[in-house]
Amino acid sequence: MGRRTARAAAAAGIVALAVLAAGLWKREDLTRLMAVTSLFAEDRIVRNFSNMHTLFHTAPVPRGDGPAVPLPQGMPLVPPDGLDAWLDRRAVTAMVVLKEGAIRHETYRLGTGPDDLRISWSMAKSFLSALFGTVVADGTIDSLDDPVTRYAPALAGSAYDGVSVRNVLQMSSGVAFDEDYLDFWSDINRMGRVLALGGSMDSYAAGLDDRAAAPGTSWAYVSIDTHVLSMVLRGATGQSLPDLMSERIVAPLGLEREPLYVTDGYGVAFALGGLAMTTRDYARFGQMVLQGGHWDGRQVVPADWIAASTVPSAPTAPGALRYGYQWWIPADGDSGEVLGRGVYGQYLYLDRAAGVVIAVNGADRNFREDGAFMDSLQMFRRIRDSV
Repeated sequence: MGRRTARAAAAAGIVALAVLAAGLWKREDLTRLMAVTSLFAEDRIVRNFSNMHTLFHTAPVPRGDGPAVPLPQGMPLVPPDGLDAWLDRRAVTAMVVLKEGAIRHETYRLGTGPDDLRISWSMAKSFLSALFGTVVADGTIDSLDDPVTRYAPALAGSAYDGVSVRNVLQMSSGVAFDEDYLDFWSDINRMGRVLALGGSMDSYAAGLDDRAAAPGTSWAYVSIDTHVLSMVLRGATGQSLPDLMSERIVAPLGLEREPLYVTDGYGVAFALGGLAMTTRDYARFGQMVLQGGHWDGRQVVPADWIAASTVPSAPTAPGALRYGYQWWIPADGDSGEVLGRGVYGQYLYLDRAAGVVIAVNGADRNFREDGAFMDSLQMFRRIRDSV
């Protein structure tokens, strides 16, 4: 047994002993806590990722009353070399490929189907970016250089005091936050236990008081930054995130199924990774972004916001994967490529010059191994070149 595996096993044992000793928590809280400890287990991960509503608090994101906007069928993709092996290697559960808005390839694997609401994980950050652009455009948020505390006063006195909205969009807040999913005691896993036990994500964010760098001076992937963006949105608009996402993004897209958000115990959406929808609907969102925010005869997200948010603007290190406003930009790519990206193999790949969208859901327990990201990016490029 490896050191990390042993640590994880010991941590799970600590949780189990605490549960047995206390015997005081509500049954549903215990169920959610144990779900967190086994969420990514090999024999459960695929099923869990399609059934988050059975494991956590959730809230619907109303899709509206309109019909689903159709995705026409195009000529079938000629599979590039190595596609089947890549699907197996990366434990892909679903993939939809669009070219100029038409479906060129669609596959569901490992027992999943087209109606599954697959969890986005951090692809949800890119959805929040698009939503943010609509609130900036209507003047509800005056400036990206405003401090986040102007709209989320609960953050006063925290590590986010003095941080600008732009800093947080670019993940250059400087807030110290450990994203190691394999460390039971990391910040990201402590946050997961807060979520599972019905705690407050807002309070968790407001309780962070350590900085690793001055705001705006360096880039570091800090998922709680995205929750802070949701606090800013809610404070500025007075609306919940599911309602705001429904009104401005989901309903205009004409999705096939009503999405959901995982929430904390106070009904606050898990903005940084809790959105779940079908793979086709992820592709619809990607096509809207590829089209400069235009979809089904209307401008859903301002074109200038799409342009600004999907180019590298964050202070990432030279040669590293680049970052915009909650979007990734390959270091070795051209200006047409941009990605939404979530743990365990969730991807939304766009090549605007080629007119290609690739939406992928996965259950890749080896997503952090060396070369895993480039393995997927290279396959996306081969698919792009094949359609």
